[in-house]
Amino acid sequence: MLASSACEALPALLPAQTHFNHPTPYPISHVPHRIPRPTSHPIPTRTLRAAAAAAGSGRSAGPAAPAGPRSLSFSHFRTSSPPKVRLCVHCLQAVLPRKPPARMEARTHLQLGSVLYHHTRNGEQARGHLEKAWLISQQIPQFEDVKFEAASLLSELYCQENSVDTAKPLLRKAIQISQQTPYWHCRLLFQLAQLHTLEKDLVSACDLLGVGAEYARVVGFAFFLLSNNILGCSYLDISTKFSSSLQEVHPLLTLCGQIVENWQGNPIQKESLRVFFLVLQVTHYLDAGQVKSVKPCLKQLQQCIQTISTLHDDEILPSNPADLFHWLPKEHMCVLVYLVTVMHSMQAGYLEKAQKYTDKALMQLEKLKMLDCSPILSSFQVILLEHIIMCRLVTGHKATALQEISQVCQLCQQSPRLFSNHAAQLHTLLGLYCISVNCMDNAEAQFTTALRLTTHQELWAFIVTNLASVYIREGNRPSMSTFCFVCSSHCLRAAAFYIRGLFSFFQGRYNEAKRFLRETLKMSNAEDLNRLTACSLVLLGHIFYVLGNHRESNNMVVPAMQLASKIPDMSVQLWSSALLRDLNKACGNAMDAHEAAQMHQNFSQQLLQDHIEACSLPEHNLITVSNLHLLVMSALEGRTTCFAFLWYPFEVFVSYSGFIGTPELSFNAFCSR
Repeated sequence: MLASSACEALPALLPAQTHFNHPTPYPISHVPHRIPRPTSHPIPTRTLRAAAAAAGSGRSAGPAAPAGPRSLSFSHFRTSSPPKVRLCVHCLQAVLPRKPPARMEARTHLQLGSVLYHHTRNGEQARGHLEKAWLISQQIPQFEDVKFEAASLLSELYCQENSVDTAKPLLRKAIQISQQTPYWHCRLLFQLAQLHTLEKDLVSACDLLGVGAEYARVVGFAFFLLSNNILGCSYLDISTKFSSSLQEVHPLLTLCGQIVENWQGNPIQKESLRVFFLVLQVTHYLDAGQVKSVKPCLKQLQQCIQTISTLHDDEILPSNPADLFHWLPKEHMCVLVYLVTVMHSMQAGYLEKAQKYTDKALMQLEKLKMLDCSPILSSFQVILLEHIIMCRLVTGHKATALQEISQVCQLCQQSPRLFSNHAAQLHTLLGLYCISVNCMDNAEAQFTTALRLTTHQELWAFIVTNLASVYIREGNRPSMSTFCFVCSSHCLRAAAFYIRGLFSFFQGRYNEAKRFLRETLKMSNAEDLNRLTACSLVLLGHIFYVLGNHRESNNMVVPAMQLASKIPDMSVQLWSSALLRDLNKACGNAMDAHEAAQMHQNFSQQLLQDHIEACSLPEHNLITVSNLHLLVMSALEGRTTCFAFLWYPFEVFVSYSGFIGTPELSFNAFCSR
């Protein structure tokens, strides 16, 4: 469950989604990993890529510094697997006291800043070295690789420290002086556009993309122009989430897809663009709650990543520096495709499939993070962990989920921006967990806090829907008109009908409840929202049982049980088995009643044991925390060492031989860097 921003990742909970961070691809460009590395001039990977871009454009990246023993040692330590970071830093620090020439001094500061930024948590020292590299390199002519690499890394570091107002003027100055360096000019424009996107200033972001598009036309950067156009669609996609209908994006996505397919370029670039476009298209459909409609696009995306995985970056080295742009490294793309597959599986209710792909993605992430500390990897990891936690909770493994949740906490401790992008979602997840353990007062407090922290329409609607379930459970049932909302997500609208049906059921207005639930079934069947379908069927079966229509009740409960077993959903299975037990008793089917009673007892024992184990864990105390921001900030300052976040799919507990579970809002989420 998670969500929305052009540089992050996706989320969703009840059949709708909460915009945690939308998986719109990163605007920051990347270049292939296999650009030839000059042996006499060891510099960080990103700087080498910039130098390669410079070479491709026919200009000089600056005279090479002589390679000495310390330089070669640094190169050896840096390229070790894993990198020997401490020895790298020692070698580089030994250069500075010798008062090297300005070029070598600037490059050494850049190398030190890059190593410290990417491989340590020593942000203050990294910032100091990068600031010196930026200052010195501005005084040196024809030294673009170091100058703009320093500006780019320094602005990233400022953003990680939540110093966005410091990063923006730095990027503006770098953009102003980089107009004769096409590769860096385009990349820095992307970076500043991303920064505005993080602040939800989509107008400024689109204006910058317009500047980049015009520049690309003038210098003939077709590949950059296509990437720019796709990114423009993603910003429009995000802007519609804050305004009107998502349907406005469909024509632009269609046109963009045609342009990508018709573009003639080398295979790596074309497949990279296709992945970029398809990720945007898939997450757009998931954001709209259209789980069934997205299947063809998701299949294309999975086939496309298989194709690109077989291609080698160094087979074709483009001569145009703009063609070195990759919106995401190939290895990251693979993880991202796993991620959107997990989000689709969660929203559709295929929890075993979601667990399978989550495990694969997490294994791949662990390998990547040994060599690459890119913030987007932490974002991917947070989202994947949140999804696997939701799987554990739905399948009745809350204690295991709590242990895995502590990993999310550790990741959020490392990055203030990562937490700030997820504060509302985390309080929402805590509220869902509170419902799962029947702590309704705490659930209400968590949801109320989450509402204060979000302005996103879909997330707000999701929280209100779950808050309504708390009021229903507590018997505090105000008019449901209080909970009316307008949202574009098919899932959330279907879930709202379910809540209204549940509310009518508790008020004894059974015909009205059936009308709402049939609308839910119609919508959930249209988009394969399996968990919502199962919950609607079992509640309809419960209504028919109360009305004495045992045959019709059985016709509802049996498929509900089958679907819940397929998901699998422990709460719905518990509810269904209780109904089957009572139905068979009423119909005089003693053997079937005994079998259903045995199933119900087994489910009850499993859930009860899991409930007791989860509540006994120290992380359970988080349900009383009303301000996670203070807790995370104290952890970042070293005053708190252990806490965790928990997220549980939307569950309502009422008294009917156990639990009554409503559907989870499968969150799609991408976290921002």
